[in-house]
Amino acid sequence: MRAKICVLVVLLSGLIVPPAGALCIPVAQGPLRPTLASFRPAAAQPGTVVLTYIGHSSFIIETAGGVTAVTDYNGYIKPPFIPTVVSMNNAHSTHFTEFPEPQIKHVLRGWATSEGESQYQIVEDDLRVHNVPTNVREYGGTRFNGNSIFVFESAGVCIAHLGHLHHTLTDQHLGALGKIDVLLVPVDGMYTMDQFDMIEVIRQIKPAIVVPMHFFSEARLSRFLARLQTEADFTIQRNTAPSLTLNAATLPNRRRPEVWVLPGY
Repeated sequence: MRAKICVLVVLLSGLIVPPAGALCIPVAQGPLRPTLASFRPAAAQPGTVVLTYIGHSSFIIETAGGVTAVTDYNGYIKPPFIPTVVSMNNAHSTHFTEFPEPQIKHVLRGWATSEGESQYQIVEDDLRVHNVPTNVREYGGTRFNGNSIFVFESAGVCIAHLGHLHHTLTDQHLGALGKIDVLLVPVDGMYTMDQFDMIEVIRQIKPAIVVPMHFFSEARLSRFLARLQTEADFTIQRNTAPSLTLNAATLPNRRRPEVWVLPGY
């Protein structure tokens, strides 16, 4: 009972999601399923994609054709509807669940199993999704193909979610990613990568828009933004709403990329 109360307090108050191992985090094997009751689909218009941050490393992607995808679907940070597609970049309790709803049409797990690495190329109406496997650092070793960068494409906009990325990228990774317009970046500087190394990944990918995620606190986010301004020529914007409406024709020039900070943790 205590765990359920703690999780609901986190969701209702808008506080940060604590790191793995904290008392109030439900493990991925648990059946606990609170929802974000205040969210309403934004109804993407023709030629657009709507991106909404719902916390930690989870976003909702909505297409004009009515397809919905949720990134890093963990079973407790989620919208009050069943999405069409869910991605789980890393087999970590705050980034996946073993109990996705059976009504979800596509459940994409981004880590290798005994059957081999995960590779996806799916098309669902006006949404295309593919993944690029990366490695995970753990206990002094490496878990190969333990994470995936998922790429979502609709209306000519390509959105890449770095997941729990632990290293800079090779030319092979970059070739598999293709041109990325919007990059969803973990900026905690500790559980994933050093912030300066993450800035190097941003330089490698060269997106038009960067959206920070997985930052745990305003202090860590502010530290990342300050370093980004020092290291690269980015315009930083803070959105009062958790959603961005993306249109391929109005994306920023990649020579003057933008960082959009959406409310949430």
